[in-house]
Amino acid sequence: MLPALVRENLPRLTRAIKLLPGDTRPDAAVTLADELAGITAMVAEKFTNNRTADGIGRAVQLTTGGVSLGLEQLMTVDSDAAALDFLVDHGAEAAFQAGFRQLKDLSAMPEDTLVGEYDQDPVYAQRRLRDIFFEICLTDPNANWDGPARYQEQLKQRTEAQAVVRLANWLRRHNTGGPVQDPDLNAEGVIALAIIFAVEGTGRIVARTGQKDFERFVKAVRKKKANYEADYEAGWAQLVAAVPVQHHPVLLNRIDVYRNSCTVLQHIPGRTAMKTLFAELENYGGSELDPDYD
Repeated sequence: MLPALVRENLPRLTRAIKLLPGDTRPDAAVTLADELAGITAMVAEKFTNNRTADGIGRAVQLTTGGVSLGLEQLMTVDSDAAALDFLVDHGAEAAFQAGFRQLKDLSAMPEDTLVGEYDQDPVYAQRRLRDIFFEICLTDPNANWDGPARYQEQLKQRTEAQAVVRLANWLRRHNTGGPVQDPDLNAEGVIALAIIFAVEGTGRIVARTGQKDFERFVKAVRKKKANYEADYEAGWAQLVAAVPVQHHPVLLNRIDVYRNSCTVLQHIPGRTAMKTLFAELENYGGSELDPDYD
């Protein structure tokens, strides 16, 4: 069996540098080398270790990835010659800064839908940025590199998480019982509570609850069910109408999920014990529930 062919995909900076021997612009190679050396020195000082060979070597790898990532964003055509033109005309520093800004913006986005107080800590924020810088940009200049693909994958993941967090924060601010002030956020839990409690059909927005209010809610829904007055869809329509349209994609998706799979909603009409129902609610609301009976 013949070995599979592997398509060469070197960092964009490496591919541009390979074109320098045929470039006629005076001092282009010297100027670019000086700029890259300056960037590498800065990276070594801030992110690796400018006093060891290993630290400087890793700084070279990070510089290669950082400049290459910036070039991928800045160029309008997939061309190594165009990349070299940009480096000569605008400088490697401009490309590196463009790439680093992408990483900085990415690190500021939530990694998932569980947000804690530590996420706002400047020290932790700097550590997150460093981790992303290494994860995406650390590359051997002469090895295949998939940094842009990894960046796009993380951007997609974090954009989706950010949309969930923003909806949850809106629900918290508009909680009928008053805004929920808590640095720790379980975004999916907040959304789950809002969707479950919406079936009562009163127009209340519930982003945080306890056992006492949940028992009142269950009794109200069961009474409506007994009188054939309960209409889950009408309650959800009220919730959707109250929430700004930019949050609708996430909200409608979660409503569809819970419509078909939420055991709490499935068991409320029956004779399931209140204690069992609240235990099931904990699976959805998580830390957004106050388990104490008040």
